[in-house]
Amino acid sequence: MSSSENQKDLGAKPSLINIHNETLYNHNFRTAIWTGEYLQVTVMSIPVGGEIGLEMHDNLDQFIRIESGCANVYMGNSKQSLKHVGKVNANYAILIPSGTWHNIINACSFPLKLYSVYAPPTHPFGTLHETKLDSDLSEH
Repeated sequence: MSSSENQKDLGAKPSLINIHNETLYNHNFRTAIWTGEYLQVTVMSIPVGGEIGLEMHDNLDQFIRIESGCANVYMGNSKQSLKHVGKVNANYAILIPSGTWHNIINACSFPLKLYSVYAPPTHPFGTLHETKLDSDLSEH
């Protein structure tokens, strides 16, 4: 898969990708790049001061890897019990068990670039959200 603004979800077919390049060259808030039956990979670009948004997945585990930038990570058993878990930068992974409330907030002066692995998939095949607002509107 080439790095471009026209990224497409490769679907559930065997694939090789340069995940680092796909993540760095993505300028959308969220782009699904591979959606299988039991796993999904998305790349994200979080603007300066932006965030993924407080969320909890009760039916899946999530793996997030920071490729570029830095962020503050918050997690907890409820919305009211979020704790600052730490600050992360490139090469850090965030492991989020099912049922854990979490938020990741960009703490750098440039976009935060990350990829996320959901097991099982959480977004529809071909998801592309240019902005967080697009993401919020599609989920409500």
